[in-house]
Amino acid sequence: MQKVFQRIEKVASTSATVLISGESGTGKELAARALHKISPRKDSPFIAINCGAIPESIAEAELFGAKKGAFTGANQDKLGKFAAADGGTLFLDEVAELSPQLQTKLLRFLQEGVITPLGCHEEVSVDVRVIAASHKQLLAQVEEGLFREDLYYRLNVVPIHMPALRERTEDIGKLIHHFKTKFCQQYGSQEQQLSATTLKQLLSYSWPGNVRQLSNCIERYALLGDENELIESLNHNSQSPAQSEQFVIPDEGIDWHQFERDILLQACKRADNNKTAAAKLLGLSYKAFLYRLEKHQI
Repeated sequence: MQKVFQRIEKVASTSATVLISGESGTGKELAARALHKISPRKDSPFIAINCGAIPESIAEAELFGAKKGAFTGANQDKLGKFAAADGGTLFLDEVAELSPQLQTKLLRFLQEGVITPLGCHEEVSVDVRVIAASHKQLLAQVEEGLFREDLYYRLNVVPIHMPALRERTEDIGKLIHHFKTKFCQQYGSQEQQLSATTLKQLLSYSWPGNVRQLSNCIERYALLGDENELIESLNHNSQSPAQSEQFVIPDEGIDWHQFERDILLQACKRADNNKTAAAKLLGLSYKAFLYRLEKHQI
């Protein structure tokens, strides 16, 4: 984490584009906010947007703005996130979820510093620093044809990787203390000392949901003061998702192409051919799932 802090400090004074990688819950948005807070843009807007949470039908207008009458229901000009962040920083979380059309428009902005609102025929110059983030491996997305290669290199000027909590276990104790104090003050509850047994289990837990999961668990403990429920929640989370290490490659190896095809077919069958549900079963984005279906001609 000290390396992360040092890198943030080095690039904060510039307008270089930053790409933050790391698993969900590792604090990618916090890193982006810290970078903005110590930059010359600190007194200008910091606007965060989750690219995967915007309905595709309104995503272009949401990001780049729209003129009155550009689409049904556009009764007045809409200010997009880029224009709203003018002079400041725009944080694009889950940037891998942008459609190919929006990837092209984002690339245009990064190259030329201009945007074109929906329904407008003139380009508008905006001064915005872009910080992008994704829990996915963007280079793998590029190789699968799901993300533009030229956009990847435009975003990845300065890469920052947020380590998983299991990779920095020495921080767990300090984070427990921080969250316990924070939430007890927030809810006006009395701060209680965790037993040595409970603390040992918290320190040795793998925290698949990273700092966000730890924060959630300690917040619940601050409210209820129940150590048994705290430990039970860890055991429940350990058993819920299927872990990759449960699968053992047979001695004779596997035919990966056929294996992947069979898994896709099983997911489709279990989800009654609902592609969204089938993608969720496999932990894939909808676009990545469709790509694999096309790859295997399913």
